Amino acid sequence: MTVFLLSEEISFPSPLLASAEGLLAVGGDLSEERLLLAYQLGIFPWYSSGEPILWWSPDPRLVLFPSELHISRSLRKTIKKNLFHLTIDQAFHQVMAECAAPRKGKASGTWIVPEMMMAYNRLHLSGFAHSVEAWSDNELVGGLYGVAIGRTFFGESMFSRVPNVSKVVLVTFVEYLKRRSFDMIDCQVRNEHLRQFGAQEIPRTRFMDLLAKSVQRPTDQGKWAF
Repeated sequence: MTVFLLSEEISFPSPLLASAEGLLAVGGDLSEERLLLAYQLGIFPWYSSGEPILWWSPDPRLVLFPSELHISRSLRKTIKKNLFHLTIDQAFHQVMAECAAPRKGKASGTWIVPEMMMAYNRLHLSGFAHSVEAWSDNELVGGLYGVAIGRTFFGESMFSRVPNVSKVVLVTFVEYLKRRSFDMIDCQVRNEHLRQFGAQEIPRTRFMDLLAKSVQRPTDQGKWAF
């Protein structure tokens, strides 16, 4: 297995050279320039505290096409109840912090290390990273965040503090992206929770072909709102 060591130069080897597990490279930095290039190439950082920065490009790739979103009848009923107030880009740092917090019944470690928090907050201030927030009685109870380039949204993480809120957030946001003519949502790796909404695994080669066209389309850079 070959894993590439990145230099100070802002570049990456071809994602097609990634290992069977999807690991492509190690090192580099989390500068805005490098992160944006990585996403446009179908590469993302994923590592734990104490590790060097690891860069991944898995095969197959989990993708959700907005036009193929599946919403169950029971979830439609829940959404119609308007139990939560949803916003966009109103509490990005708070959403990231909640995503990084230990989950009940799971190990305390997180891949959203402080350096990642700082890097994605910079992307948010530059208008590339976005968050969706769900509020109940002015309390943040759910949300997600990710990066948008061209007409692809690269989902990073989501959290929920009450039942069904993550489902409501996801469906509402996917429909929002559909209205804005987004091509796809990159969900990265297999996730059964997302598959129930229509996410599917596709070969990395197909993902890269779709991505190459999608990132050439105009980027809605800046603050978003419903």
